Amino acid sequence: MGYYESNPEWDDVVPIAQFDGEGALAAIAYTEEYSEAMSYLRAVIASKEYSIRVLNLTAHVISLNPAHYTVWLYRASTIFRLNASIASELDWLSDIALTNQKNYQIWHHRQLLIDHLFPSIAKDLSAIQKLSQSETEFMEKMFDEDGKNYHVWSYRQYLVQKLNLFNHAELSSIESLLEKDIRNNSAWSHRFFLVFSNPEYANLRSAATEHDPQIPLSIIEREIKFAKEATYQAPQNQSPWNYLRGVLRKGNRAITTEEEWATRFINISRDETATYTFVASSHALDFLVDIWSEKGEVGKADKALTLLGEKYDPIRKNYWEWKRLGLSTNSR
Repeated sequence: MGYYESNPEWDDVVPIAQFDGEGALAAIAYTEEYSEAMSYLRAVIASKEYSIRVLNLTAHVISLNPAHYTVWLYRASTIFRLNASIASELDWLSDIALTNQKNYQIWHHRQLLIDHLFPSIAKDLSAIQKLSQSETEFMEKMFDEDGKNYHVWSYRQYLVQKLNLFNHAELSSIESLLEKDIRNNSAWSHRFFLVFSNPEYANLRSAATEHDPQIPLSIIEREIKFAKEATYQAPQNQSPWNYLRGVLRKGNRAITTEEEWATRFINISRDETATYTFVASSHALDFLVDIWSEKGEVGKADKALTLLGEKYDPIRKNYWEWKRLGLSTNSR
C-alpha cells in the first residue's frame, strides 16, 4: 500500500492511473512511488483542486521528476489561487534550483512568481530593492556553481527588465563576475545588454549591431576603455574584442580609429619582408584585418589572414580562407 493510499488525508480522492493504450509496446517503467503520486496528481487536476495538500503533492512529484512541466504549471496555479507566500516559494525554489541547475522549468516557474508578485510592489521602491538584492545573491550562488548557466543569465536579463535594474549596482555586480572570470562570455553579453538597452537613454528600437545616437559619449568612451583593459588581461579571449566591435558600432566609430592600439599586440619587421615577429593575440590580428580591409590595404590584410590560417588559428583555416576570398571580391 502506497503513501497516499494509506493516508487518511487522501481518502476522498480517487486516483487516476496512467494509461498508455492497449498493448503498449514500450510502456515506461515508472517506480511505484512515482506512479502513485502521479495518479493522485491527475485526480486533483481533473477535479481542479487547489489546496495545501496539492502543494505538498506537487512538491513530492517535483522531487521525483523536476522536469515535469505540467506539475510546475499546476503548482503555480495553486499558489496563486491560495494567495500563498511568494517569498516562501522563492526560498523553496532556490534549494531546488541549486540541485537541478540545468532545469528550464524551475526558471519559468520563478518568472511566473515574479510576474505575479510585481504588481503588488511596483510602487514600493524599498520592496523592489529588497527583492532585487535577494535575487542577485541567489544568482551569485548559482554562478558559483556554473558561471555560464544559460537559464540563470536569461532569467537575470528578464529580472533587469522587470525590475528596471539598469543601475550601478547591477553593473558593479557584472564587473565582479568578470573580475572572477574575464573569459565569461555570458557576463560580457549581459553587460552589453545592460549598458546599451538602458531605457534612460538608449533607443530601444536600435538593433544590437546598429548605431544609436542617443547613447551618451561618456558611456561610449567608458565602454571602449573597459574593453581595451580586458584585452590586456587576456589577449586571447575573444569576448572583449567582440565587445569592443559592438561598442564602436553603437558609437558610430570607425574601426580604423583603433589601429594604433591594436598594433600593440603584434610586431612586424620594418624591412621589405614585413615579417610578423610577434603576435600576442590572433583576435588582434583579425581586428587589424578588418581595419586594413576598410582602408583598402588588401595586401596587408591578405597576409594576416594567411598567417591566421597557417599559424595562429589553423583550426579555423577554412574560415580565414573564406575571408581571403572576400578580400579578392571587394578589391575588384
